[in-house]
Parts: sequence; C-alpha cells; structure tokens
Amino acid sequence: MGDRRNYSDGFWWSRDGIRLHYREYAGPADRPPVLCFPGLTRNARDYEGLAERLAGQWRVLCIEFRGRGESGYAKDPMSYVPLTYFQDVEALLEEREIGKFVAVGTSLGGLVTMLLAATERDKLAGVVLNDVGPEINPAGLARIRTYVGKAVWYPTWMHAARALASGNADVYPGYEIEDWLRMAKRLYRVNSSGRIVLDYDMKIAEPFRVPGNEAGPDMWPTIDAIAGRPLLIVRGERSDILSEETAAEMVRRVQGAELVTVPGVGHAPTLEEPEAVAGIERLLARVAGAQ
Repeated sequence: MGDRRNYSDGFWWSRDGIRLHYREYAGPADRPPVLCFPGLTRNARDYEGLAERLAGQWRVLCIEFRGRGESGYAKDPMSYVPLTYFQDVEALLEEREIGKFVAVGTSLGGLVTMLLAATERDKLAGVVLNDVGPEINPAGLARIRTYVGKAVWYPTWMHAARALASGNADVYPGYEIEDWLRMAKRLYRVNSSGRIVLDYDMKIAEPFRVPGNEAGPDMWPTIDAIAGRPLLIVRGERSDILSEETAAEMVRRVQGAELVTVPGVGHAPTLEEPEAVAGIERLLARVAGAQ
C-alpha cells in the first residue's frame, strides 16, 4: 500500500506566499469531498489507508500543512500554529472553490477542523475528530514536547522502524516489525545524502513549546458549532491526549454524535482499525443520506 500511484498531486498558495501540497484521490463530483488534516509531525501519507479505501466512492484530499512533506517551509517559524494552518485551509477552499466537505482531523488536524467549524460551519457536511478535543491532556503534551523538533537520522529503514518501535510500543502494543516499517515510511524521507530523516521542518517545535499555542483560546464553542452535523469522535483507549471525560462531554454537547473507542491503542488511532473504519463508514452513510 502506498506504492501504487492512485492519486494526483495538487498545490495551492498560502496567503503569505508558501506553496502547499495535497494528494487527491478521485471520486464522484456529486458528493462532498473528504478533506483529511494530519497530526503535528505527519503528512499526507498518514491517510493512505483511508484514502485508498474511499477512493472511487468519495473524492479525498489529503492535506500537508506548511513545513511538512511536499509543502513549503515557512520563513517565520511562529506561523507554525493552528490559526495559520486554518487560514491556509481557507485559502485552499477558496482557490479550489470547495463548498461542502467532510473534515477528518487527527490531533493537530482536529484542532484545525474545530477552527473551521467555528467559521465555516455551513461548509461542513460531516466531521471526524481523531483523538483530539477542545481540552488536551497536559501529560500528552508533555510527552510530545520531548520529541518534536529533534532532528534524528538513520542509515536504513529497518533502523528507523526499530527506533519507532522502541519509542512507541505502548501506543501500538500489537504492532509487528512490518507495521513499524510502514509507519517509518510515512514519517520519514530519504534526504540528498541518503540518510533517512523526519519529513518535517524542525522549526515547527518553536511555537509548540510555548504553553497555550497548541489550541489557543477556549475551544468548547467550536464543538457547539458542529451541532446539527454528523460527528464521529475516535479515541484511542490508551490516549494521553483525549480523556474519556472530554470525549463524553463532546458527545453530550452534539446530539447524534458517535464516540468510537479503539481498544489497546494510544495517541493516535490510524483510522485503519476495524472500529474506526466502521465508524467512518457510518458517518459517511449519514452524509450521503442527507444529500
């Protein structure tokens, strides 16, 4: 998976002049496209499984935020914040004339999705929030701060995979080496020196390390703004980012929202687990039925 070229590359420009990238998987024009927003250190490859499963039935755009993957790096590292990513997505919606869409956001991508709900509510046909909410567990943030922005490199993919396994075994305890290899090829790239390095700008860590910059102001109103739209909340059972209490309150606030807990997984589910797959299928069926 991922070696077949069943997508096209798309590009758009941010309002401050950065060329940004997305992968597009073809689908029918009479359904709202599915826009996928990745986590802090991730890129479009994170959504290969979901996109390949939906392709043909839904048009899927897998976004790469500035400083990740094939998107340009920012001159000002302090622009690596959710509000700027949100503005970049707004520029995409305008440039590609995207009206209604289904938003799928993992972690940081979920924060961007919530900001979209606050200002682009009428464009949302449905929402998937993957292991993130308006309140973020401080323990999870502390863990992320220990590794984000630290440059590492490996001589082979197997070295990279074993390092991931060593640092993340508690997040995906059921993973075998093949799973870690697949994750490595999503997280890393081969640089011009032949070294395997992380596929993002190390400077994304600069604003992230400033307390409060992860989510900004009170985000609960953005959850209230989703009311009336199909909402799926996916939570890893072992998550240290989205607590059970926060997830339950999100469901309480949005009538008809569904919470799916992925057993035995930490932050964040890949959305390829059977429970997550089934939940997304149910949400998309609701979206299709509402057309």
